[in-house]
Amino acid sequence: MLKSLRPDQLPRYSTRERLLHWLVVIVFVFVAASGLALFHPSLYFLSNLLGGGTWSVVLHPYTGLAMALGFYAFAQPLWRDNRLDPRDRTWLKNVRRLLDDDVAGLPEAGRYNGGQKLLYLTQTLCLVLLLLTGIVIWRANFARFFPIGVVRLAALVHAFVAFVLVVAVIVHVAAAAWVRGSLAAMTRGTVTLGWAFKHHRAWFREMIRPTDGR
Repeated sequence: MLKSLRPDQLPRYSTRERLLHWLVVIVFVFVAASGLALFHPSLYFLSNLLGGGTWSVVLHPYTGLAMALGFYAFAQPLWRDNRLDPRDRTWLKNVRRLLDDDVAGLPEAGRYNGGQKLLYLTQTLCLVLLLLTGIVIWRANFARFFPIGVVRLAALVHAFVAFVLVVAVIVHVAAAAWVRGSLAAMTRGTVTLGWAFKHHRAWFREMIRPTDGR
């Protein structure tokens, strides 16, 4: 059923979802900056965002934990909407059509298309791996309980997965900027009927379907 503030719009994200999303974004900036500062001396200047090198070492694991918890709170309710199906695989095979603005040649997408679902799964897997490896290399609390070889391996995996996550976030931002109207969905919480029909037609049909008795 259509529930929007204006007759030409559809609700896409609730206030809770938007607040959690932007909270995760803010925390991610601090986690990424402190992690990069600790990763290589040439990036040490980024530690200033957390008050210097010492504070970056101390706060990085805590901000990382906060990011993981915030992402879980945001992403867990959206799990069902992000399960891949055969239609999404077809969408991914023809994703170049999106770059040509030929969305008519793509399968009708639900609330999320194949690319968004793949990004969701990638980010989820990255956060799980970062959390697990982060615990292993958290010297102040847990590293002493693991063999040094395990700690070193966890550090390598942690750095590689962090790189993958940063790339995934860059892709996410680029896609939101490329598809006009996407950013507004996470600021206002609504999208236009035209945007929904063009980019997420199956979801559009579901949202405007009349409800029995109403």
